[in-house]
Amino acid sequence: MINISSIKTHMFCPMNLYIQTYLDNEENNNYQLAVEIKKLKIDILDLIQKNMRKIKKEMTIAEIENELSENIDSFIESNTNAIISMNLALDESQVNEIIENTYFNIKITALKIKQAMNMHKKDAFALTDMFFPNCMYSYLLKDPQLELIGICDKIEIIDGKYYPVSLKSSNPPLKGVWNQDAIELVADAILLEEEFDTEVFVGFVYYEKIDEKRPVVMDVNLRKELFEVIREVKEIKENNKIPNVKINPKKCSKCEYENICLKK
Repeated sequence: MINISSIKTHMFCPMNLYIQTYLDNEENNNYQLAVEIKKLKIDILDLIQKNMRKIKKEMTIAEIENELSENIDSFIESNTNAIISMNLALDESQVNEIIENTYFNIKITALKIKQAMNMHKKDAFALTDMFFPNCMYSYLLKDPQLELIGICDKIEIIDGKYYPVSLKSSNPPLKGVWNQDAIELVADAILLEEEFDTEVFVGFVYYEKIDEKRPVVMDVNLRKELFEVIREVKEIKENNKIPNVKINPKKCSKCEYENICLKK
């Protein structure tokens, strides 16, 4: 079966996927590290949600931030140490990025909570659903007919409708979402439709660096593009097809396989 992570890699660069598949023995460790980091970020959001329940409408923004931050430092430290103990290459810069993004999110959330409490004249506990809708995290989805499998970061359930949410630590575009993020999201949507026998019209990409959730319409063109990508991924992974790739200096400079690829 084709994993959605392979689609994501292909959208970055088809040659990257080829090298990962046939030449890189570290692929599984890198993938596992990415999974563990994403799990940690989801758990941090869950802790922030729990801390929110103790916030009262008379609190100042500084007090709200302190409440939301309770146990965050120790939680991040214990979990990053656990990841390192798994012999996964989590470095200091990645840990610092997790910490910085978490506290940025807390600051923005504190402002939003204060505004909502003033508007509705209620404590934060009564407003939890406004900020954290009923949802499922890290949900495994698969479709044997499509031969597609993947883990949806987050599924929000509102009024009986399912909305896939993809969590991203990358820099967002000025508006909308990156095409590769939209393709990954529509893959989640199609698997959701099969899993819950429903229709998914909209999904969201959450860019944590700006604490913004951007909508993506699951239209016909996006779905067609996904199926074309799936076909190309199968050609690489199942038929050992070497893809033709145009060199993009900006993208290539961010790739761990730059030297291998250019040498070839």
